[in-house]
Amino acid sequence: MITGIGLGVFLQTFFAESILVKDYIVDGILNITGSIFVSSLKMLVVPLVFVSLVCGVSSMKDTARLGRLGGKTVLLYLATTAIAISLAMAVALLIRPGTGIELTTEAAFVAKEAPSISQVIIDMFPDNPIASMAQGNMLQIIVFALLFGIAIAISGEPGKRIGKHFEDFNVVIMKLVTILMNLAPYGVFALLAKLFFEIGFDAIASLLSYFMVVLVVLLLHALLVYPSLLKVLTGLNPLIFIKKMREAIVFAFSTASSNATIPVTMETATHKLGVRNSTASFTVPLGATINMDGTSIMQGVATIFIATVYGIDLTAGNFLMVIVTATLASVGTAGVPGVGLITLAMVLQQVGLPVEGIALIIGVDRLLDMVRTAVNITGDSMVTVAVAKSEGDLNVETYNNPQAGLSEEEVHLPHGESDTSLASAEKA
Repeated sequence: MITGIGLGVFLQTFFAESILVKDYIVDGILNITGSIFVSSLKMLVVPLVFVSLVCGVSSMKDTARLGRLGGKTVLLYLATTAIAISLAMAVALLIRPGTGIELTTEAAFVAKEAPSISQVIIDMFPDNPIASMAQGNMLQIIVFALLFGIAIAISGEPGKRIGKHFEDFNVVIMKLVTILMNLAPYGVFALLAKLFFEIGFDAIASLLSYFMVVLVVLLLHALLVYPSLLKVLTGLNPLIFIKKMREAIVFAFSTASSNATIPVTMETATHKLGVRNSTASFTVPLGATINMDGTSIMQGVATIFIATVYGIDLTAGNFLMVIVTATLASVGTAGVPGVGLITLAMVLQQVGLPVEGIALIIGVDRLLDMVRTAVNITGDSMVTVAVAKSEGDLNVETYNNPQAGLSEEEVHLPHGESDTSLASAEKA
């Protein structure tokens, strides 16, 4: 990651105008390598989520436990989101980013219309599960997998036979995740080198106060709030949690996509943190869909920043409205492209701020989006561990073992087995 960032900055500093560098190195080698890596991760998301969730639900002896699991998970996700935006607004009010700055922009921002809550609920249920999988609609995939898993669990012997096949599929898919994790350093290197060649540091300089406040709050939430909640809710050592999350955080930072990082988050939760698959297969995909703590932090700071730049005073009622709207919107707009900017537009409209103010912060949003994604998947994993601990689905020995999961990350390709088998057959 560091080498990729260094190469990107070096190429931008000394070869920014070079057509050869841009066409053959940045848009050629780096772009091809990074794009293949992200596509490979996304390739695994749908089969991994579907198969893992079917395995987890079908193995549950008590189907009523599913409702309890879902209730705890959604409640914790909403709570961490509310904490995130409250912290963001508190720090932003203290520092007041945008004070003394008069920003003008010719750019315009038109937000996509967010669906109503009733439409979101309707859209959770697929009329064509195959189409849902093809489109990567995570909520619909989760609902279909839950129903399919319950059907397997109550189908007796036929269900047991089908369930064993899904368990085998799950092992194979997780091994495929392992193969990609071993190729990850090259993908991460290429993605970050390309990004830091293209990123506009002049935009960051002009929005430095906003950029730094968002970054500081994101780090506070990831390194202070999550570990504190983990300690209070589970009694586990939060330093072990942070250390074991490193690889998943790097994946999330480089891809800027919670969905694309699902395979790595799942592998980390089950193999390194000791969460049983029946819990992780539900909480991780759901978190990638509805848990948007990082996005909420951006919304809180952006609201204060835009209000300051436009000289508009917000009341205590406005602040409360921002917290409630952003928290509910994190669920209400799940699965909608550009969800962060859509929910920000909703928040600004609720408190009477100009939506076109979003255009002021778009210039630095790409880099902050990478950090937000890393925060989001950290929150997904923290909630997963907390829920698993409360349900008795956490192997504490695995959690405390610093070597846990490392052997599963090794890939041993067979060498010469086919020749040996052939020679044995000929001898026989």
